[in-house]
Amino acid sequence: MADRVPCEFFLIRYVPDVVKGEFTNIGVVLREAGADGNANAVVRFTRDWSRVRCMDADADVGMLESLEAEIVERLRLGAADTKPVLTLLEDTLSNSVQISEARASLAENVTAELEQLMRMYVEPLKVKRERKTSGRAAIAAAMRNEFERAGVWGLMRKRIAASLYTRPGDPMKIDCGYRAEGLIRMFQAVSLEGDVEAAKGFAYSAPQLREGVERVESATLELTAVVEPLRRRDTDAEEEATERYRFGVEAMEREAIRVVTLSDLARVAETARLELRV
Repeated sequence: MADRVPCEFFLIRYVPDVVKGEFTNIGVVLREAGADGNANAVVRFTRDWSRVRCMDADADVGMLESLEAEIVERLRLGAADTKPVLTLLEDTLSNSVQISEARASLAENVTAELEQLMRMYVEPLKVKRERKTSGRAAIAAAMRNEFERAGVWGLMRKRIAASLYTRPGDPMKIDCGYRAEGLIRMFQAVSLEGDVEAAKGFAYSAPQLREGVERVESATLELTAVVEPLRRRDTDAEEEATERYRFGVEAMEREAIRVVTLSDLARVAETARLELRV
């Protein structure tokens, strides 16, 4: 059996009331013990914010989600710095988000160890009748999983406001995107299983988004819609659902939106990995 790698990890905690001192773990930072700087540090936050919301109904979950990307970026930029991870993160966070003391672990594989630590300390226990995620939420989760597996999720922009490129008041948010050589790629989860209004809205916004990106970023915009695969249907009612699905795809493709299914995500993520030079 291969030698295990000595590591140390820190738990990132949400503390809504510092006086009471109650907290819930929301993430893990893991790195090889004794490593110079932060080059080998990895970070993962929870995707289930139910425990945070139970403790604090007014919690700014959007800020907490964006904090993960900020920490990843700071660790990446400070990889050659000898400043300890703990101090680096404490400089970044407010009193409502705190870092535990370092704990030791032995890892066969850093990625697998991070997953294990998340299960042990962060993620809530799964219940037998847990409702299955479906629709757009399921597509968005699968998209994030593939980009994380490729190691690029932390380098991507998330929840990109369309109003930056169209006009003030535009409520649309694009799930994620990144900049390559003279090109900006943006990705949106679009479910075609039920209502196709989201597909129509995305198609309607495409020309304004492209014009705005060219004006603001001096770059060409490539839009990609990620959809579930078309299921085989036999009844008349299901045939109507098939027609709606095809209508949604055609509406987006008419506006030069690339449409890919969940089975294409690994290839899309690999392209991102190569373009972001991870």
